[in-house]
Amino acid sequence: MTSEPGSASRRAPDSVHLPAPTAWPLLLALGMTLVAAGFVTRSVVSLVGAVIAMVSCFGWFLQVLPHERHEAAPVVPERIVIATSRPKVGRIEAAEQLSRARLPLEIYPVSAGVKGGLAGGVAMAALAMLYGILSQRSIWYPINLLGAVVYAQVARVSTAQMDEFHIELLAVATLLHVTTCVLVGLLYGAILPMLPRRPILLGGVLAPLVWTGLLYNVLGIVDPLLNQRIHWGWFLASQIAFGIVAGLVVLRQVRVPTWQYPLAVRAGIETSGLGGESGDRDHSA
Repeated sequence: MTSEPGSASRRAPDSVHLPAPTAWPLLLALGMTLVAAGFVTRSVVSLVGAVIAMVSCFGWFLQVLPHERHEAAPVVPERIVIATSRPKVGRIEAAEQLSRARLPLEIYPVSAGVKGGLAGGVAMAALAMLYGILSQRSIWYPINLLGAVVYAQVARVSTAQMDEFHIELLAVATLLHVTTCVLVGLLYGAILPMLPRRPILLGGVLAPLVWTGLLYNVLGIVDPLLNQRIHWGWFLASQIAFGIVAGLVVLRQVRVPTWQYPLAVRAGIETSGLGGESGDRDHSA
């Protein structure tokens, strides 16, 4: 057997050349960060950052110009054995009449999300108006405050004017509140079947805590004046009330099978042997 020409010259090298490690890119990133931070703090912070950035650029350029610096890394031969601990493909167990399975097997209809969103919206509005009565002696204060999300100039008026009735703010607040509640209710109807355990705790308590925290941090930057008028304790309580009430209403609705079931099963047609044991259990119940 003749060896291929040049095979000896293609022997594995003892070392390879790699770019030399350097800390200048990290210092450059630090300098640029300080420059940006100085815009919202003090100018001296930007000045220090600019000095660090310029020194970092000069040091980095010296390592790549006129020739890039390298260092030799030894090559250690290693035998790689490719093996798997799962010789078989894992498959989802499904009924024999199903060609494929998708989870979840049953979901809530769209009407469940709409009902849950409207019920949660009523609970949220009740708590908001209770806050208005206890703090400002007026139910119109939280309504006008919600309308200020669209009319930003409303948040700049006096508290006495916020306690008065305004038909345009009532219309805007009602439209915004109903639309948001229905959309979130539809979201609840979609995600609650996917929560394995304690859906009310996750969707009714944990989720409101998360989005209230996000809104608290964002609103303080976007509209600080409106942020000062909101009582975040009552706001969080109203969000939790919405989540719990909406979740309970959605969970009480009847689930419908997903499209992976045959049409006859989804339509409720009694066909012998088509539904299997599950169909017999449903019939007996």
